[in-house]
Amino acid sequence: MCVSLMLLLLVCGAQSTHFYGTVMTYYPKNTNADGSLTVVLRYKLSFHDCSTRDLWYCPSLNCGTQTSLVLNLVDQESSGEWCQREGIMTRRVPINSQFQLELTGVAWININNGIMFWRAVTGVELRNRSDIGQANTSPQTTILPALRVPSNCRRDFHLLDFDPDGDEVRCRYANSSLSECFDCTTPSVLSLSESCILSFSPTSSANEGPYTVQMVMEDFPRQTISLTQNGGLTVNSAISKIPVQFAVRVDPAVPSCTEGLYLPRFLTPTPANKAQLYAPVNQTLSISVNAEANVSR
Repeated sequence: MCVSLMLLLLVCGAQSTHFYGTVMTYYPKNTNADGSLTVVLRYKLSFHDCSTRDLWYCPSLNCGTQTSLVLNLVDQESSGEWCQREGIMTRRVPINSQFQLELTGVAWININNGIMFWRAVTGVELRNRSDIGQANTSPQTTILPALRVPSNCRRDFHLLDFDPDGDEVRCRYANSSLSECFDCTTPSVLSLSESCILSFSPTSSANEGPYTVQMVMEDFPRQTISLTQNGGLTVNSAISKIPVQFAVRVDPAVPSCTEGLYLPRFLTPTPANKAQLYAPVNQTLSISVNAEANVSR
């Protein structure tokens, strides 16, 4: 089992009242005696508090049957600004197929790019791949509810991306023409590269405050493959897609952007960003993270 680790530069709650974002990934588990396929979908949801209910729904009739749903508390910000929980959903799909799951609702936290309603879409592809002889697994990633960055400091957030099938992973902003979001206004203070790097450049104090980031992460085969169910389909474009949504808060300027003063600096034995740590089954994996910021807390 391989665990990828993401170390983000600064984390905290963003002020306001409700939705902070979500992410969903999936992997096929086993083929059952009746020919159906069991697929496990893991998702994280961040709200002002964890009493908020959520419901992923299937807009079509080919999503199979949900057989179990386990909800766990991931973390709660100490002052009560946000709470994140994880859901582990198991579905039984009659045949290897493709389908979508959607999460919709209102309202995002009060943010500068003026988005209220949310929509998150997961595109699941379970037809057999010609290159690996089994169903596709989505890119694997995770999120924190909110990131912080001072308005006068350039920061690059190298988002976690790992694909178990060895596919190329690309990121882009969600697209309204594909119904991946209700309001797809992108944050003016941020830029996103295909290689999943979210960049912030110094800006004026007028642009301080929280922004919504609505991304899509996709996996692309490194060679042309075919997807087989009843017949075949040749593919060299994106195989599956997952939503990656969270908030970025632009804070007031700090006197210095040097890491270790007002911004945290990671110290040994903290693993490198995207380090792959191997975890034996049924054994505890301990990860030590050490950081300092001499002037701030």
